[in-house]
Amino acid sequence: MPTAPQNTDELYQALQENDRRPYGRTRTVAAEELVDAAEQFDEPRALVHALLELQEAYTYGSEPRKSPVVFARLLNLFDEQPDVFDDRLRHLLFWRFKWVGHALRQLPEVPLTGLRQWLTEMRDRYEKADLGLQPYYGQAYQLAAHLGEGATLAYELWASRTRTQLSDCEACEICERALYHLMEGDDERALSVWEPVLAGKESCQEEPARSVSYALLPLLRTGRTDRARELHLAGYRGCRRNPSMSQEVGRHLEFCALTGNEARGLELLAENRIMFDEVDSPLDQLGFLTGAEVLLQRVESLGHGELPAAGYAGRTWTVADLRAEVRRRADDLAARFDARNGTTAHADRRRARLDRAPLVETLELTLRARALDDVGPAAAVPATAPTARTATAVPDALPELIVRARALDEQGHPDAQACWARLRTLVAARDYTHPDDPAVGPLVRLRADLLAEEASRAGDKDEFTEAADLHEEAAALYDDAGEAGQAAVARACALLALAEKAVADASAGNAGAGADVPADATQGTDAPSENAGKDVDATDPKAAALTAAHASMVRLHEETPDLTPSQEARLLRLRATALGLRLQTSRSEEHAAPVQAEVDKLFAFATEHDIAVQVSGALLLRTSTHALSGDLPAAVTEIDALLDRLKSEGPAWHLPRTLGLRGRLQLALHDAQAAQADLAEGLRLAAEWPADAVDTARLHGDLAEAVMHLGRPDEALRHLTRSAELELRQGSRTDAYCTYSNAAQLSLDLGRVEDCIALLDSLLAEPDVAAGDVDDRLVAQLRLTRARALHAGEDLKAATAEFVALAAESAGWDDDPGSHAMIAAETAVLLGESGEFDRAREAADQALAAHARAPRYEHLSNSLRELARLQAQQQGPHGLDSARAFLTDAGRIADEARTAEFETHGRSLETALAYEHGRVAAYAGEYEEALIALDKALALLGDPNQDDDAGEWAECVRLAGAVEGLYLERPAPALIRLDAAIDLLTALGHTEEAEALTSLATRLRDE
Repeated sequence: MPTAPQNTDELYQALQENDRRPYGRTRTVAAEELVDAAEQFDEPRALVHALLELQEAYTYGSEPRKSPVVFARLLNLFDEQPDVFDDRLRHLLFWRFKWVGHALRQLPEVPLTGLRQWLTEMRDRYEKADLGLQPYYGQAYQLAAHLGEGATLAYELWASRTRTQLSDCEACEICERALYHLMEGDDERALSVWEPVLAGKESCQEEPARSVSYALLPLLRTGRTDRARELHLAGYRGCRRNPSMSQEVGRHLEFCALTGNEARGLELLAENRIMFDEVDSPLDQLGFLTGAEVLLQRVESLGHGELPAAGYAGRTWTVADLRAEVRRRADDLAARFDARNGTTAHADRRRARLDRAPLVETLELTLRARALDDVGPAAAVPATAPTARTATAVPDALPELIVRARALDEQGHPDAQACWARLRTLVAARDYTHPDDPAVGPLVRLRADLLAEEASRAGDKDEFTEAADLHEEAAALYDDAGEAGQAAVARACALLALAEKAVADASAGNAGAGADVPADATQGTDAPSENAGKDVDATDPKAAALTAAHASMVRLHEETPDLTPSQEARLLRLRATALGLRLQTSRSEEHAAPVQAEVDKLFAFATEHDIAVQVSGALLLRTSTHALSGDLPAAVTEIDALLDRLKSEGPAWHLPRTLGLRGRLQLALHDAQAAQADLAEGLRLAAEWPADAVDTARLHGDLAEAVMHLGRPDEALRHLTRSAELELRQGSRTDAYCTYSNAAQLSLDLGRVEDCIALLDSLLAEPDVAAGDVDDRLVAQLRLTRARALHAGEDLKAATAEFVALAAESAGWDDDPGSHAMIAAETAVLLGESGEFDRAREAADQALAAHARAPRYEHLSNSLRELARLQAQQQGPHGLDSARAFLTDAGRIADEARTAEFETHGRSLETALAYEHGRVAAYAGEYEEALIALDKALALLGDPNQDDDAGEWAECVRLAGAVEGLYLERPAPALIRLDAAIDLLTALGHTEEAEALTSLATRLRDE
């Protein structure tokens, strides 16, 4: 709290501000300070308000030990000065007897006699105040359920009584009744009782999140897996990172463990790590720790006990270590409760949870389906070949392993990866001894090989600077080993990587994920990433960098004697690739012929020396060159011949990429069906090889585009998420986040709001995102989509908070004021929906200032008109002047857009503005003004025709008819207007649009 309140007005204002804060230490500390401040004033009622706020902070901040102490002060004040408590304060006081009962049950150090004494105190107070006893019997039942004895009788005594004003809310009572039936083993009846809460018809501070967490397993047991999935996503969001709902979080962890979602469970455990240290309630701790132990036990039983896990602060934990610690603490807590209660209920319940077997083998909970192998160190290793093809065995003998790695690498064979990975581990060992074998060569050469392979992997991830440095380091070691040819190849790779870096730097902020065909669609340890340099604008610095790289490669090639055929072919391939990338960058006709010339050289040389991998590479480059030159039919002809060759002569691992390229050509030819067939076949064949060796991620991404064209968005969403996860595993994290961002937007467009939010929550919790190591604009895009999803999911408070934060951050984007204009405008609208129009005006002014630098005519106009509507609708005549000010700003933007000859996507800005003037005036009761504005809008729209979307015109007529006939009480002209519109719409075949007008006309005639 910046400064202590100086009077009671300031105190009440501070209490209101604190009430808007989320529960947690910040709110609790402020509440404590406000109690201290209230004690300085001679105003008991102010102190009562401050103490009530403090008790609420303790209760929902999971500090049950302190809540009863505060309530004792309130009770003393009530006994001493009852007149201070008006009806509302008196109601709150008696309501919170239940809070104290709940708090005392959570503390095993409070003896059972103390719990019973508190119930007696509550009953006596309620009877003295002539209050109904149903709330008392509710507390008695909850104590019996907690003890595990006498629950049936206590339930009947409570449930049979009529509710009172002090009864728990409907949602909480529904939950208690359902839990009773669950305790009795009747899942179906429990779920039936729960339905109003699970369906969102009844809710409160804790509901439906509490009920959802309990209902998950009964839903699974009764076969309602889809509902369980849906409620897990929505319910978890309602309790995540909230210490007062740690038991609920524990049940979500248990749900993950019992549905084959152990990896997600570990992710959620990490997200809620604060609960190990910040939950003060022993009962809540027990519930959370038991749920966590169910998860950890399951992970360990699957053989992943050494995985890292998020646990108590102060040290790092493995799953096995954390499970042992959690078990020790949870066993102790259960024993303490049972000792206090004189029963074994808590140990029994805990044992039952830990003994549960998985309820389904696998239930895909989120769009980001991951296994335990994906969350450990192995997640960084490219996926290995599946059982569809038996990978070449990695030799045990070191000399054989080295020779095998080099031979496979020379062929461009994907199995080389496994050999290099094994060698990297062996060479890194302290006791490594290099074999004395002429066939193997010196250790310096092997180190150079490993560096070159590492450099190629860095290039595949577009880490061009690192790739160039590693290639240069490898070249120096090759020189030391007397391998001049290998050194030349490494230096040529470094030249290409540096050129690609220059292209990427020049294209920063402009590269996209379009359907351009890559210059080189193959991939080996000597080839650049197929995605490198894609979708860049034709600018001289980029083309110049690639031209210079090619010239240097040619000189290097010419100056290096005694090259082997394989080395010479690799140099020719690199030369052709550089020119291919230049053509892709410039799209200049004059750049096509040089590429074809280099490709012809490569093809002739590789054919003469029977180097299959380079023959295939040359034909792929030739195909790409035709495509980049705009000759798609020639590209298809070329690639068809290549596919025939690959099927008969190999290499087989080039088939998936080649089919992928053919699929992209078919997309460019607008034949989505043929593209889908090619890409699906490519994906089928890719399953036989390591995912990164055949670029399975891109196949999934391209297949997503193809099936979107075929009208199958849900299938596209699956392919997008699989593509993104593969990119993530392979270390292409920026590409992965971009793909996931597209997937999140698509899921939102499909109305899968909870899927979208869950996916983005998972991404934003990734360590590199949380640490700020990912591009801030990319992270902002993820957060923006999440904020829009929260808004779509009707979580206005959370959505507004995120938008406000994004608007503040984007205000510093001096290089991108247009994005700030749009974010600030959306922020203003959400603030308007929340009724905070002063803050909305400030955000709108920020948007207008940014718009002045980078115009966003339609977006700003839409937002300003919506703000005007919201203010007039919520505030009526009182808000009319401010609403008109928003419309004035929108009018100025419409004038600017007209001057700039801006074309809107739908109706003109002037038409939309006239309609909004009418609607705003109508909300404010200025009906004549409203009718004039609506007539203007109708004139601007013009009468619809058969091909028009007549919805806007019909709505404008309907509103004008309502204003004229109902509010101005002139039904005759209103009916003339409506009947003419109905006849026109009916004649044009727009019968659906005419229905609302017909309904209004009928109402006017009836009245």
